[in-house]
Amino acid sequence: MPLKQSWLATANSPDCAFPLNNLPYGVFSDAGEDDPRCGVAIGDRILDCRAAEAAGLIDVSDAALFELPFWNDLMEEGPAVWAALRARLTELLADGAPEQAAVEPLLVPMAEATLHMPFMVSEYTDFYAGRNHATNVGTMFRGAENALPPNWLHMPIGYNGRASSVVVSGTGIRRPWGQLKSPDHDRPAFLPSRRFDLELEMGAIVGIASDGPITVAEADANIFGYVLLNDWSARDIQAWEYQPLGPFQAKATATTISPWIVTKAALEPFRVDTPPREVELLDHLKDCGPMLYDIELAVTLAPEGKPASVISRTNYREMYYSSAQQLAHHTTSGCPMNVGDLLGSGTISGPTKPERGALLELSWGGKEPITLDSGETRSFLEDGDTLTLHGAARGDGYIVGFGPCAGQVLPALKDPYKR
Repeated sequence: MPLKQSWLATANSPDCAFPLNNLPYGVFSDAGEDDPRCGVAIGDRILDCRAAEAAGLIDVSDAALFELPFWNDLMEEGPAVWAALRARLTELLADGAPEQAAVEPLLVPMAEATLHMPFMVSEYTDFYAGRNHATNVGTMFRGAENALPPNWLHMPIGYNGRASSVVVSGTGIRRPWGQLKSPDHDRPAFLPSRRFDLELEMGAIVGIASDGPITVAEADANIFGYVLLNDWSARDIQAWEYQPLGPFQAKATATTISPWIVTKAALEPFRVDTPPREVELLDHLKDCGPMLYDIELAVTLAPEGKPASVISRTNYREMYYSSAQQLAHHTTSGCPMNVGDLLGSGTISGPTKPERGALLELSWGGKEPITLDSGETRSFLEDGDTLTLHGAARGDGYIVGFGPCAGQVLPALKDPYKR
């Protein structure tokens, strides 16, 4: 699919993250104001959807879609209204649109806007569904022969996380305290995490509720869109707590998402197949077509006051299980899924060292520190470091971008229980 031309010139640049082909959904406010509202990114501008609806330029539902500052109300309307809104936005912003004069005053410069959480997260589940990542981590802790647990090739492994700790890009991330256990001591100590890490992931947003098991095809239809996702992880807290029930406080500090929801419709041209299966999946999890996306991903790390270094480049197509398979698996027990549920893909790593999506892998558990462009080294994150995830799918003369997913590591509180 070629670039769709817009009357807004900045949207037609081949390196613009938000061309007419994209039209991602976010929530913004004008600088210095406390009035968040829904908007659509186009070029270097944001279309104020609340104002456009009030002016009668958007009328795709009997309900008012943009009275509240999140996109859950649109999700509740279902796929027909999703498609109608995308078609209407394309009409309003396409080259030669008769409504250009009416729309132009409703465009807000992106550089002057503050971005907020784009939707209300109902519940959050994180998966462990990238084979390269799981193999690397398993090899570190169990050896190459036992890297993958016996169930891994049969189903996407996951755990329920904390919706309350999901934050939007730009939010500072406080280094967590927790119980740390050294092999040299009998008892754990309560200390700030010393092995704080990132996880490069994609997040899938459920747009249609379900009650009971659904197929992979149905799950794919129920996904509204995608965001970049960094599931911050305290590896030392996790090492002490994870047996026998898995991660708990190690993953509860924060999960950062990018501010723009890239719709499934915008990603359709970039569908790709999952990797070949070493073990045949059970029928309810079998692939039913291309369920992954060709999305180039990168991670940069910037020490405080210094330039950023690229520490990883990989691609979403490296996942072993798709978000649709993860969602279908989530429902097999009868678990109801809600509009606004967020599913983290699990860390996305490629087969080579520069493609690893976490410092745990890049530094091989701290044994092989990486060197930044500044000459500094990192095994895990230090205070003041800013981590930024980047992602874009490349089309014919255009890209479909997500906007940055960034967070700066803030020092741990000196005494978290001091009131």
